[in-house]
Amino acid sequence: MKLDRTGFILYTINYKECVDFYENILGLPKLFESENLTCFEFGTAYLMVELDDEFNEEKKESTRIKTCLRMNVSNIQYVKSKLIQKEVNVDYQEHTWGSVIKFFDPDGNLCAFKDSSTFEQQILKFKN
Repeated sequence: MKLDRTGFILYTINYKECVDFYENILGLPKLFESENLTCFEFGTAYLMVELDDEFNEEKKESTRIKTCLRMNVSNIQYVKSKLIQKEVNVDYQEHTWGSVIKFFDPDGNLCAFKDSSTFEQQILKFKN
């Protein structure tokens, strides 16, 4: 399987502080941003900092896994069918920002495939 890009997603409750840290302390160039998500260049990959929208303020806890290994591919439907053929339990989601397939590796780490075209459009939109 050919990967177009790879990245890491960091879900955080300290969103603004983390964005400031990666942008101003570490000096990572910004690829794009929205209200609760900022994507940085991360070497040849990307680092996406995203607000943890599953955090429960009353309980001071979250059910969300804090990191995700993300791989971008040109044909997400093909990848989805290949994973299902290999008996991987996938969670396919379509959003306004693109399609994603989420699944877990044998050790319980969250992984995801994202359609490349909408990711590249997000970058171009931000730069224009």
